[in-house]
Amino acid sequence: MDFQLPADITAKLAELDAFIDKEIKPLQLENDNMRFFDHRREYARTDWENDGRPRDDWRALITEMERRADKAGHLRMGLPKSCGGQAASNLMVAAIREHLAGKGLGLHNDLQDESSIVGNFPIVPVIEAYGTAEQKKYIEGIITGEMHLSFALTEPNHGSDATWLETTGRKEGDHWIINGMKRWNSQVARAHGNLVFARTSGKPGDAKGITAFIVPTNAEGHKILYNHWTFNMPSDHAEVELKEVRVPDSAILHKEGEGLVIAQRFVHENRIRQAAASAGAARYCIQQAAKYARERIAFGEPLSKKQAIQFPLVELYAECEMVRNFIFKTAWQMDRQDALEISDMVSICNFRANRLCCEAADRAMQTHGGIGYSRAMPFEHIYRHHRRYRITEGSEEVQMRRVAQYLFGFGGKHANS
Repeated sequence: MDFQLPADITAKLAELDAFIDKEIKPLQLENDNMRFFDHRREYARTDWENDGRPRDDWRALITEMERRADKAGHLRMGLPKSCGGQAASNLMVAAIREHLAGKGLGLHNDLQDESSIVGNFPIVPVIEAYGTAEQKKYIEGIITGEMHLSFALTEPNHGSDATWLETTGRKEGDHWIINGMKRWNSQVARAHGNLVFARTSGKPGDAKGITAFIVPTNAEGHKILYNHWTFNMPSDHAEVELKEVRVPDSAILHKEGEGLVIAQRFVHENRIRQAAASAGAARYCIQQAAKYARERIAFGEPLSKKQAIQFPLVELYAECEMVRNFIFKTAWQMDRQDALEISDMVSICNFRANRLCCEAADRAMQTHGGIGYSRAMPFEHIYRHHRRYRITEGSEEVQMRRVAQYLFGFGGKHANS
């Protein structure tokens, strides 16, 4: 078994590094754009008077970065060829996300807004696979940002328990009437359509009977109530009310009552990518802490001589190596079989990597001392962002429950061993 990344992937990583040096780093240094990345980043990015949403100039910088990446052929790398992409393998995408996050905070890969020179568009393959010709018009708009589609699954009373959602859709002739509330409705404020999941049949807890509707955000009765302020600002996660919202049959994505497969595919694709990004960010934090410990003189010798500094970082370094390689192995397997068949492996990647990143960021702060706690260093930003990943795409408790299903054989699932 070859444990090295394939040559085409290592060549792509080198190509991306060269592109960053030539196109993205100079853009980051233009016109005081460093305010979005240095100690001023949270203040500079956030439109505090617009309910804490991203500032227009921050969004404009991301748009320009993505435009350059798209022109160079990088942005759509993980998308199907029918969407202008390169249909990159799961292993390549995972390796890229780990590599880019491992470079630290920068315009090349800022996960707060899921922006990167290699884009993450988990809803695009779903629309490509299940959408009608009319619905597929969203694809180009999502990639370019000109016709965004937001995702509305979570509710005030339901998050990971998605089969219990309370939003409903009732049929009236050839139309549907949707009523309910959605929470953490990310980026809906700049979206043209909102992918709303509603129960149209069955009873609470049933997997069948949930339908996905593409609802125009300007539809009568679709109302953004307010934006949730979060641990990491800016925030673009709204509370949305749907009151007697009327949409035609053609608004259904996929099939009536089978919308849960849409949500599962969206979330499942994101889990391995989140894990890869967390592993890369963890590696960055560990490397920076080790570098500082070698250079910092305390009590007449480098901090790196102190076992109290060595041992915690050694533990994290060992964990990072194991998690990182397990992520690559799982991504490799995903390229060879249905990802849902190894969803326990994907869940292991997700909850272990996300937790590792938080621990590595925290240890980097501790190793750096007071300056590590300050916003002069990126560790607080990394911690605040990746702490979110321990909840989104299914909380780590949900990930662990999925692993338990395979380990203990619940519901007919069995581990490979």
